[in-house]
Amino acid sequence: MINDPAFQSHPAGWEDWYLLDRCTSRRQRRSGPGGQHRNKVETAVVYEHVETGVKGSANEKRSQEANRQVALFRLRVNLALDVRCEASTTASELWSSRVRKGRINVNPRHQDFPALLSEVLDLVVAAEGELQPVSEKLSCTKSQIFKFLKLEPRAAKLVNDVRESRGLRKLQ
Repeated sequence: MINDPAFQSHPAGWEDWYLLDRCTSRRQRRSGPGGQHRNKVETAVVYEHVETGVKGSANEKRSQEANRQVALFRLRVNLALDVRCEASTTASELWSSRVRKGRINVNPRHQDFPALLSEVLDLVVAAEGELQPVSEKLSCTKSQIFKFLKLEPRAAKLVNDVRESRGLRKLQ
């Protein structure tokens, strides 16, 4: 659980500068694209959130800047999966802007995805794996919530692990 008075939201939704201020970063040489420059420049990027030890890395792009963006996105997704914060009692403005007629509209590669994922996971874990109270708070169906979670297979597994630990059946 993160307790930072400057931010009461989940780290996956923090502004880039705020999150990066709380991370270490390093460059590495790794195999990947690059032709004749392969293994000669440090284009791989690894970010680590200091407080939690959660990491995000990328090395598949040729430019270090492109790898920074990918690594930051992966860090956000990993934070959404690994860090639990106090669940909100209502849907965030971001979530409400993504729900239309009970359907969730977001691409898993969109920059909003990690913050939305963290919001749902915080609520599902707080509800001990039950989706009904979460669906009521987020104004969408249980099936829409689980369909959203399946966009990140590790999130769906986390929810099913919580449910299984409580003796509830797995969702598919």
